[in-house]
Amino acid sequence: MWTVKSIKTNRYGIISRYLLSLQRNFSSERTERVMAIRREDINVWERRAPIAPSHVAELVNKGIKVLVQPSTRRAYTMDEYERAGAVITEDLTPASLIIGVKAVPIDLLIPNKTYAFFSHTIKAQEANMPLLDAMLEKNIRIVDYEKMVDAKGHRVCAFGKFAGVGGMINILHGLGLRLLALGHHTPFMYMGATHNYKNSRAAKLAIYELGEDIKAGKLPAHFGPLSFVFSGSGNVSQGAQEMFQELPHIYVEPDELKKAIQSTDHRKVIGTVVSREDYLVPKAGGVFNAEEYDAHPERYRSTFAEKIAPYMSVLVNGTYWAPNVPRLLTYDDARNLLKTMKRSSAYEGCPDLPHRLLAICDISADCDVSTLNQVKLLECTTIEYPFHQYNMKTGTSQIGMAGDGVLICSIDNLPAQLPREATDYFGKLLVPWLAEMIDSHATEPFEDQHHLSDTVRNAIITSNGSLTPSYKYIADLRKRQEEAKARALGPNVSVPIKQRVLLLGSGFTVAPCVEYLTRDKSLAVTVASDQISEAEILASKYKNTHPVLLDVTQSEEKLKKLIQQHDVVISLLPYSLHPVVAKSCIAHKKNLLTTSYVLPAIEELHQSAVDAGIAIVNEVGLDPGIDHMLAMECFDDAKAEGAVVKSFRSYCGGLPAPEHADNPLRYKFSWSPRAGLLTIMNGARYLWYGKTVDVAAGGSLLNEIKPTNMFPGYRLECYPNRDSLAYGDLYDIRTANTILRGTLRYEGYATACLALFQLGMYSSAERSDLALAHEQPWKQVLAKLVGRPDAGESELYSLVFEKVGKDQARLQAIKDLGLLSDEPVLQQKTPLDTLCLYLTKKLAYGEGERDLVLLQHDITVEMTDKTQENRRIDMICHGEPDGHSAMARTVGLPVAIATKMMLDGDLKATGVVLPLNREIYKPLLTRLRAEGIQSQMTTTVL
Repeated sequence: MWTVKSIKTNRYGIISRYLLSLQRNFSSERTERVMAIRREDINVWERRAPIAPSHVAELVNKGIKVLVQPSTRRAYTMDEYERAGAVITEDLTPASLIIGVKAVPIDLLIPNKTYAFFSHTIKAQEANMPLLDAMLEKNIRIVDYEKMVDAKGHRVCAFGKFAGVGGMINILHGLGLRLLALGHHTPFMYMGATHNYKNSRAAKLAIYELGEDIKAGKLPAHFGPLSFVFSGSGNVSQGAQEMFQELPHIYVEPDELKKAIQSTDHRKVIGTVVSREDYLVPKAGGVFNAEEYDAHPERYRSTFAEKIAPYMSVLVNGTYWAPNVPRLLTYDDARNLLKTMKRSSAYEGCPDLPHRLLAICDISADCDVSTLNQVKLLECTTIEYPFHQYNMKTGTSQIGMAGDGVLICSIDNLPAQLPREATDYFGKLLVPWLAEMIDSHATEPFEDQHHLSDTVRNAIITSNGSLTPSYKYIADLRKRQEEAKARALGPNVSVPIKQRVLLLGSGFTVAPCVEYLTRDKSLAVTVASDQISEAEILASKYKNTHPVLLDVTQSEEKLKKLIQQHDVVISLLPYSLHPVVAKSCIAHKKNLLTTSYVLPAIEELHQSAVDAGIAIVNEVGLDPGIDHMLAMECFDDAKAEGAVVKSFRSYCGGLPAPEHADNPLRYKFSWSPRAGLLTIMNGARYLWYGKTVDVAAGGSLLNEIKPTNMFPGYRLECYPNRDSLAYGDLYDIRTANTILRGTLRYEGYATACLALFQLGMYSSAERSDLALAHEQPWKQVLAKLVGRPDAGESELYSLVFEKVGKDQARLQAIKDLGLLSDEPVLQQKTPLDTLCLYLTKKLAYGEGERDLVLLQHDITVEMTDKTQENRRIDMICHGEPDGHSAMARTVGLPVAIATKMMLDGDLKATGVVLPLNREIYKPLLTRLRAEGIQSQMTTTVL
């Protein structure tokens, strides 16, 4: 009979015969369920384990064998795990599942296993891409705890509470050191770092004693009350507040903070918890709406710096910040805050406290998206060196407590400072999911894992040597990041050029097109333009790009030669020049792509293109382009369900972002001002509930502009665009009784346009009284246009008021545009050209300003059971303040993607082609979505 003593003999070396027989059984019997806990070896401070001995006992009682790698660093000892029923062994190969907390060193990954740990690969983090590659190569199925969420999207396994607990203890410790460096001995000096306490109960006792000293008045009176602002209300924030509440404290609402500071003495501290509705407001005005914010966070801005930050001593950030949401506190906010923060009366006589804000405790500590990014810190602090002193004025940080700055604590593994409690907490959450992970053998196909819950299935990143469907995006994201890094580092090693693209034009939409194409190092782009300086700028930014001077209207022979030398041609020239280019492409059998509408002159070339075996691909931009593709995707999907289309309304607009729509037109130009202004002079034709509506050209469209409630939060108006009836045949939706394609603008656009029209500013007739290239004040030019060149200022106002129909709003629009001022304008031959030249600068985007593209399809379909559904497709795309505009991206990227498809043999059509076939639009939309141009469909049963 084996005794307990004999079983334990040599348990870390030569294992007893009893344990050895167990191991043989583990490896030989497939029916046995075996899992393993690996040792943590990422750093000396990582003492956590994914589950505690009590959880091991629970698993063993259910018939699961648990292997544990030996470790003397782990907070729970090997004896404790062994007493719970675990087998202590170096060899983890018998286990189907191996769990840990942090990432596994690549050379220690065991092939063909299911692993579970925090992989930190879901954002294609560069440092962890070798780990991802190794998991793919070794056929590892990785379950990432970070992605284990319930049906509501809430994480089911997290250390959040103890991150909050540890962060709060650390920042109280740091306050003591910081205030000492500023010349003050305070009760905070007696607080230790989190890892100095055996558990949170011991830390709470220390905080309670600190609070007793504060209550006794041992903080200098001239400090006034210290105020702690907690962001968020989840586990992290609750953990931090649990510690805070051991101090003598009061809680106030965020809007009461200023008053509380003025009315509370230094014997208490003040706490306030800020939620989204406390500091987020719509950019367009109004109040916070959670549903709208979740769908469109870009519509909101943060008022934290104005309303809350001036009155806080310590910010405790417990909220994850995604890249697309408004920042709580930006670098500029913090810098301006410290520059302008007025000394409160409580700070008089205390010159060594330069401002109220003393410290930021960033518990989220994600260097990509957390508060760190907001104050321009690019790396986390550590348990060894927990604090940085950050100088907002110089933008530099240093280790230490002295100096004029803000204390930053941003440790990214805070729970490791309370390892036993953190292990107990996390293990309790994890244990219910382990059984299904154990039964998920990595050698079996992912699609056959029918026993997996959605919580586990959706957290599996790699399986069977590939990224799982939900995580395919990592490959595209990684590629973009690698290419961006390569561009930042300079020219790459030379790669032989295999294909050449001729790009005609150098306007607003060209740069994203060139950027996308030149990601392929074997592809060269020639930018041919009559503005050689613009082409040279593009060539200087992108590898394998060459500038050429070309005026298509003057050098047809040079055009032909260039076409002959290239594999494919993109024309981003004015639409009137496309027929010239197309004929030359047909002659030299080169494919051509444009973003413009198909002209009659292009339609006539269809058979010639077919005979030449080439494609003339048109309307692969935004509008036309992306709008076609999203509509056809919806139509084709509906028809596949047996439904018929009953109604189609589509609106699109390229606009300035709301905060930059600061002129009477509520519009700025990211493309040709002339083309932009003249859209309102087009005619229109559409089908409205079975009735054809015709709108004459020449200004009648102004009467069709109406307010719309599309995109709540924006104040928009819309008008019909061109001939919508043609799309009944093009889209094959002849069953629809409403077909309308239109344009979106902000409210106020119609008022300003109508005033300009009434003043004759849309006239393209040459006038002898407009001295060409002669500069003159606008009010004198306007006097000529209203027929009274000698009119004085008062008379001119009266004449203009009469011309605009005695409408005060229209008169104000003319005044605000500067047309009644002394502002000079360079006269052109026609009023329209004069206005366009002026508005090119007047309504140009300023530095840091961005634009916005809005697209909505409203489609009604009738199902086979005669019920009707509304399928609404929304697309919103923002420009990048220091990068490409939304208009440039949504026009330039589709044509670039279509070009690459053409070169790669994925687009094989001939003749005049539109992106209306699934073989074209489906892969094109997929690649656009990988570039971040996303849309969302909402279905409502009518």
